[in-house]
Formats: sequence, C-alpha cells, structure tokens
Amino acid sequence: MTNTTYTLPSPAKLNLFLHVNGRRSDGYHELQTLFQFLDYSDTISLTLTDNNNVTLTTPIEGVAQADNLIVKAAKLLEPLKSNQLGVEIAINKVLPMGGGLGGGSSNAATVLLALNELWQLNLPLEKLAELGLSLGADVPIFVRGFAAFAEGVGEQLVPANPTEHWYVVSKPDVHIATQEVFQSDDLPRNTEKISAKALNTDHRQNDCEVVVTKHYPEVAKLLATLLEYAPSRMTGTGACIFTTCASEQEARDIQAKLPTGITSFVAKGVNQSPTHVALETLRKKAG
Repeated sequence: MTNTTYTLPSPAKLNLFLHVNGRRSDGYHELQTLFQFLDYSDTISLTLTDNNNVTLTTPIEGVAQADNLIVKAAKLLEPLKSNQLGVEIAINKVLPMGGGLGGGSSNAATVLLALNELWQLNLPLEKLAELGLSLGADVPIFVRGFAAFAEGVGEQLVPANPTEHWYVVSKPDVHIATQEVFQSDDLPRNTEKISAKALNTDHRQNDCEVVVTKHYPEVAKLLATLLEYAPSRMTGTGACIFTTCASEQEARDIQAKLPTGITSFVAKGVNQSPTHVALETLRKKAG
C-alpha cells in the first residue's frame, strides 16, 4: 500500500447569500446560506508511508504545523486507523487566505476524504462530516460534496441546485478574520429565516458585508466598482467578491477592467465538488 499517491483538487466555495438570523447562547451564530463550489482549486497530494507519521512537506508561511487544518484533519483520523501507515502531504496553494472562499476548510475536508480511503477507514460521509465540524463550520459542506442550503452554524445541509454561472472572483489586498466580523457590534443578527422551499438568490444579501465594507474601505471601493459591471456580492466574511456573469467571456472582460493591485480569477460555479469527482475517477481506475 505504500508509495500510493492521491492528487486531488481542493476547491473554493461561494456563499451565494449569507444571512445571520441570531446569536446562540454558546456564542455561535445561527446562519442561513447557499453554498456552491468553484472549479478553481488548491491541489493536495497525499502519499502513503509505512512510518506511521503525518508530515506536511509544504508548510504555509505564517501558519504553525500544529495549527494547520491539513495536519489537524490527518491527526483527527489517526486514532481510528488499525494499521501503521503514515502520510506525506503536499499542497499547491492558489486560493487566497482570508478571502471567504473556505480554502482551509476545503483543504481539511480533502485530507479527510482521501485518508478515509488511503488508510482504509471506511467511514461514512456522515461520520466524516461530523468529525470535520470540529475543525470548522465549513468543513462538512466540502466533505459532503454537493451544493446546499445550509442552516445552524452551517452544518445542517439540504441539497440545492443553483445555476452554475461563470464568476469573476476578486480580492483587494486585505486579510479579514472571520472571528472579527462575527464579534462586531455592527453585524446584523436579525435577518428573518427563509425556508429551503422558498430558496432563490435574486434578492438575498450577505449580512457580513455591512461590517466589512464599513471597516475595510478597500472592499467597499472594489464592490462599488464591480456593481457597475454586473451583480456582485461578498462571499463569506470576505474579502473576496464574486461577480455573476452570463458567460466566460463576460467574466474575462470584467476581469480585464479591474484596478491595479486586485487579485482575481475566473471560475465556473459547480454543484458537485471537484474533489468528489476526482475521487470517483480514482476509484474507477483502481476498480
């Protein structure tokens, strides 16, 4: 089994809307959101070893190994294996950190999904998602792998089928901490709940925009610029903004107009996670 390598995409997600419905007694917030994946991903390679160790061969600058969600995810599964297999993990990181695209959560979920197979744990997705929730509220959506309407802290998922638009995703040179946004006195916390049956994205908003655009003028300025071209909204707690386009060409035309200093990419929304698609391809090859 050693020297087996899985190389998998670890995709971004968008919050097509994000409503804050209230604050719970434990300090967490009640949310409603619509998750969709993007066909734009980090790439993670996992190679089995027989030394029983978990090693990240590509440390991320400024993030201690013990704090890295990739390592935490692997360590979470370690006690559940009945063999002496270890793993070496490498990541090619292209998703911006602090952008609201869920990169760290996606990385953790990709490791959980891959090691579940490489270490022959055979855990059901429901169990993996439950374990992943301890790493972050967004991990379960990446583990489950389908676009979804989410409630609770983001872990209660109902499959959804939003339109798979083309997007320009843009980010000014700022890093926004999720905790900072949710602790802000400026955050609206009383948006009325909607039902999954009444789901649409036409008139929804991201409640976190109120906080971020007030405290980060770079985000406010970029959002105002993008709204002149096409419908635009912040994803998650920012700083990334996604602009909804009718075609790839429109997306690239808007991207070409972005101000200097703005990081951006063009991607298509997809309702099935690229990680799951890649794993299924590997299974077919193995079978």
